[in-house]
Amino acid sequence: MQTNTDSPFTNAVFDHHFARHLPGEAGPPFESRQVMEACWSHAPPTPVAAPILLAWSDDLAQTLGLAAPEDAQGVAAVLAGNRLLPGMKPIAACYGGHQFGNWAGQLGDGRAISLGDMLAPDGQRWEFQLKGAGLTPYSRRADGRAVLRSSLREFVCSEAMRHLGVPTTRALALVGTGEPVIRDMFYDGRPEMEPGAIVTRVAPSFVRFGNFEIFSSRGDIERLQLLADYVITHHFPEIDAADPARYGLWFEEIARRTAVLMAHWLRVGFVHGVMNTDNLSVLGLTIDYGPFGWLDVFDPEFTPNTTDQGGRYAYAQQPGVAQWNLMRLAEALLPLVGGQEELESRLDRFGDVFELEWRRQALQKIGLEPPSTAGEDELMARLLGILTLTEVDTTLFFRALMDVAPQHLPGAGLPPELHASFYAPERLPQAFVSRLRDWLAAYAARLRDEGVTEEARRSRMALANPCVIPRNYLLQEAINEAASGDLSLLGRLLTAIRDPYTADPAHARFTAKRPEWARHAPGCSALSCSS
Repeated sequence: MQTNTDSPFTNAVFDHHFARHLPGEAGPPFESRQVMEACWSHAPPTPVAAPILLAWSDDLAQTLGLAAPEDAQGVAAVLAGNRLLPGMKPIAACYGGHQFGNWAGQLGDGRAISLGDMLAPDGQRWEFQLKGAGLTPYSRRADGRAVLRSSLREFVCSEAMRHLGVPTTRALALVGTGEPVIRDMFYDGRPEMEPGAIVTRVAPSFVRFGNFEIFSSRGDIERLQLLADYVITHHFPEIDAADPARYGLWFEEIARRTAVLMAHWLRVGFVHGVMNTDNLSVLGLTIDYGPFGWLDVFDPEFTPNTTDQGGRYAYAQQPGVAQWNLMRLAEALLPLVGGQEELESRLDRFGDVFELEWRRQALQKIGLEPPSTAGEDELMARLLGILTLTEVDTTLFFRALMDVAPQHLPGAGLPPELHASFYAPERLPQAFVSRLRDWLAAYAARLRDEGVTEEARRSRMALANPCVIPRNYLLQEAINEAASGDLSLLGRLLTAIRDPYTADPAHARFTAKRPEWARHAPGCSALSCSS
């Protein structure tokens, strides 16, 4: 393979492993159509008018072995799709999916174009994908473009999740296109012109549940098996690719990884917003950051997606939806396994792992060392129930709880350390105050009975409860300033979210709870799938 001469890709050698190993097709690249008997389609990016590099992840670049982008203009041209480097082969993947519980048929990469992949210094293969780079055969009634609003949100949140310790796809760069894009943000008949942008997404693979569903739904067992064998061989090396039981073992591992991911989402207060089967990764990564949100107020029924009228993808529903999606994947893989009982028993792995992992992470949030038993912990369950009785900032509450000495409660009311986490501390319901005081007393007794030292308690809590999350209102402020040409707030936000567990006074701007103006503001409290 030929090396590249463009910084930071001077020593990068690009290939397209997925396209080289799996069948594709080269029909009309900009014509929306049903693509049959192919895992991918040729999809050249559509050049943009004036690409400009808006943001770059030095952290990810170091992992990839890439140099600093000395020639920002040249890098922007490559990562906008205006120029292809040697070895790049732009494609869009074919997949289907269940959307809001209903089979939607063929979906595919409608605005994401995979350029190829490269090997990092540690031997890990990373695939590069441009989201918003133009039309593909899967674009349907869209233009293949993305706006700055959604692209900036994905770039920041990908980086935030990485540093929060949540399995995720990554983002290398954010590029402005110099071209406006028309979007009807809330589907209310009032479209507006917005600045266009492209985010460079990077992951070992972007294969999702829907990649298998589409072939199974069509009875295309040949391509179903080819894709499954490819993914097992190249992304699950712990599974013997010649083992007759490999598909069942592989499905069980997908279930395990998905369960761990769900526990992480609950721990940090993340709500994906659109957990369709085409938006769940077989690698157990957070993928497709669309109308996501964070728990500004602890509300198990919160969903940030205006399209999700029934709350199907609300915060507390996410583990159940993940299990439902795994059932759909199991149905798709049934032709490879043969027996439904085999996959049903493997699916049990999800529930077992989730119970253990959520118990572990939930108890760490209050500084306790979880036992090896599964099931929800009664003390933590009580606390979460109490928090629904008033408006309390989830992130601030658990950080403030670190500073409370539960064995030394004040004579009346709540410890003053907690006050700043409430939206109306002067108007707390008496029932809430009473129940939380009772809980704090039970918490103190539990710490004493288990012999948990104050140092151990605080240490565990500091590792489980972030100070900084990319709150929706912060992202919207960064979007507004970036749209006007000011990237300084975006830069400061990125610095803060890359050290999310440190209580740094320099990052106080990014630890404040949601201001009142953002309670119902577009982009702060409610979002749509529009991008």
